Amino acid sequence: MIINPIIPIWVMAIICILFLLVKRKGKMNYVRQILIVILLFVINLRFMVRDGDVPSVMPKVDVVFVVDNTLSMLAEDYNGKGRRVDAVKADCQYIVEQFPGASFSLVTFDNTVQRRVPYTVDANMVIETIGTLRGPSEYSAKGTSFNEAMEFMGKMLDDDRNNYRIVFFISDGEIVSGDPLKSYSGLSKFVDEGAVLGYGTAKGAPMKPIDYMEDEKDATYLYYDDADYNQKLAISKIDEGNLKSIASDLGVDYIHMEKQSDVHSKIKELQKKSSDLDMTEDMESKEGYADIYYWFVIPLLLLFVWDYVSTKKKVA
Repeated sequence: MIINPIIPIWVMAIICILFLLVKRKGKMNYVRQILIVILLFVINLRFMVRDGDVPSVMPKVDVVFVVDNTLSMLAEDYNGKGRRVDAVKADCQYIVEQFPGASFSLVTFDNTVQRRVPYTVDANMVIETIGTLRGPSEYSAKGTSFNEAMEFMGKMLDDDRNNYRIVFFISDGEIVSGDPLKSYSGLSKFVDEGAVLGYGTAKGAPMKPIDYMEDEKDATYLYYDDADYNQKLAISKIDEGNLKSIASDLGVDYIHMEKQSDVHSKIKELQKKSSDLDMTEDMESKEGYADIYYWFVIPLLLLFVWDYVSTKKKVA
């Protein structure tokens, strides 16, 4: 049995604790509340059980996405007033679709650096996970640390995989943590090809942080207090100097993304190089897993029905 959480476990734990802090009146009401929270937590873990062997291909090409998921990526200056993060989602999906048969992995960095998707040939999993990116909460954001991302990439890329490795480093290059950018040159030996994709404009734009309990349409613009304690609208600007430095260190191209077609020629170049590798080796069998989270949905629905009926009786 394995788990594949829908949202990070620590985030779900916070949500569950908050629900339990709002204690309902009545012993049975609170018992139902606890059971509902437990089931929601278990469902989020997304338990999967062994489901026999499935045929799979062994990819020869790895496509690694390293994506900036900080607040600045919510800035609204892509091709007008579009959000940078939305452009990233669309562009990553396009890139994934151009490399059928490749293996994909996703790393994001915000308050922490984490590997959200290990190497997998399941392109939909990568696309869906990237689609959930929405930046950290305004109250928990600590600023971008490119150095932590670099150290994490070093550990991740320094493995025994002998595949042709394509790395896409995606960011606006803005550093607000105060840490000077360290050299990424030590990673170049692990990168065969790829690109640094830069999002944003020199003029910059405001951003709307989204709390985990909040709907995106309810988000408001981010403000900060200046030295005189006056509230100022926070503006995020692209730092192409940092992005070009990272690209140079990795030995890949830098591309300023203003529209999806900006990356087309690079993709064509990478497709030609990877096609010479035949993308995949012969098929083999590997362990297959099936979701069982829906087993817990049934008792959850019964609890909701019980709660609804009980509440309606009291009102009546």
